[in-house]
Amino acid sequence: MSTDAIVLLKEDHKEMRRLFKAFQDAEEGPASQRQKLVDQILEALTVHTYLENEVMYPEVRRLLPDLEDDILESYEEHHVADVLCAELAAMDADDERFTAKTTVLIENVTHHVEEEEQEWFPKVRDALGRKQLQEIGEKMIALRADAPRTPTAPKAIKKAMDAVTA
Repeated sequence: MSTDAIVLLKEDHKEMRRLFKAFQDAEEGPASQRQKLVDQILEALTVHTYLENEVMYPEVRRLLPDLEDDILESYEEHHVADVLCAELAAMDADDERFTAKTTVLIENVTHHVEEEEQEWFPKVRDALGRKQLQEIGEKMIALRADAPRTPTAPKAIKKAMDAVTA
């Protein structure tokens, strides 16, 4: 298993894309199926954004101050996703806005992932050495076990509130 931070984040992105497609394929199916998939999406996003906000973004911000604007935009995109995730966590799949809200979340996250992979990650990879990316990845791996799993977990709420007050 790679410890490269970018490789790890891309693996998370791949899993999110798989869950997004599964949700889209299940839109006409039973509400219980959609609920299960959204629960999985919320967990994947909560863990992923926590690791980026707690490790990747602060490290890159410290090491590459020229990418400050990119990082600030990413924090804001995470905040939008956090709000949608919290709202979805409080909804049932039978709610008339459940599928629409999930679709908006998927669209926002897909946009964010594409920006990271096409624009931001190449800049980071060019500027940081392999050793630095592995060190950041190791920190992310170590933190993953303690990362919040739901948008309503205290650490996830703190992360969302920090975005509001920052």
